[in-house]
Amino acid sequence: MDDNILEIKSLTKRYDQHLAVDQVSLSVPRGGIFGLLGPNGAGKTSLIRMITTITQPDEGEIWFDGHLMGYQDTQKMGYLPEERGLYKKMDVFEQLIFLARLKGLEQKDAKKKVKEWLERLGIAEWGKKMVEELSKGMQQKIQFIAAVVNEPIFLILDEPFSGLDPINASLLREEILELHRKGTTIILSTHRMEQVEEFCQRIALINRGKNVLMGEVQDLRQQFKENIFEFSFETLPSDEILKEYEQVVTHANTLSIQLQNIAEANAFVVKMIKMGHILTAMKEVLPGMNEIFIKQVKRTSL
Repeated sequence: MDDNILEIKSLTKRYDQHLAVDQVSLSVPRGGIFGLLGPNGAGKTSLIRMITTITQPDEGEIWFDGHLMGYQDTQKMGYLPEERGLYKKMDVFEQLIFLARLKGLEQKDAKKKVKEWLERLGIAEWGKKMVEELSKGMQQKIQFIAAVVNEPIFLILDEPFSGLDPINASLLREEILELHRKGTTIILSTHRMEQVEEFCQRIALINRGKNVLMGEVQDLRQQFKENIFEFSFETLPSDEILKEYEQVVTHANTLSIQLQNIAEANAFVVKMIKMGHILTAMKEVLPGMNEIFIKQVKRTSL
């Protein structure tokens, strides 16, 4: 358990007749970025609410940093919810100090940290504005500060780039990566699979309240590969030559083919070279997380 900051064991949560989380178990490695994935209504939010002690599980256990989770552990956590929870009639600076105090910071330290973060994100001049005066993207940056102002060792980010333009999304991306470099463990919940591939080392896919897939991102891409190989030639072989192969797709000077294995791919290259075709590039095409996500959700929704 020392290598995992979070251990979830057979967690179950019911709301009246609805089983939101059904015997979910997963482990989050210390210091990594962990992707929590799933379609709308899969049970991700219910799971996050139990991790943050907003609600209690009906069954199962949550272990945090080597012991059973307790309310006191939330002082070491940060949580950026998908739905913003800011007080619209309160000014930004005072609100962030208030939220920092709730996380255990002294008044002096809270002021210092809030000022540092407002300047860091380039929004110091917005400190005296009311939240209702801010754009959706600006509110997202304020919510992010509220999540990290206590320097948490464990951070949950639910759709952190929602509402941000490309410049501010890039700024937040760098801050997330910096937190990761400093050792913060991060759970990233998102529908954007390109973000999963960029940030996450390990993922869990939840569907209909159950954990249906978990593992290292690169291992999963290898696991679900379909032996598709892509070749680039100075001039493509003729259709007559390629007709003996299945699932051939050509584009410009590149073609992809489904073959049995790498040995058959190498044999194909040798054959083409002997026929006078000059190979300029070759690679095995691994499925992206978006493709894996869609296939697994469809499979487990039948």
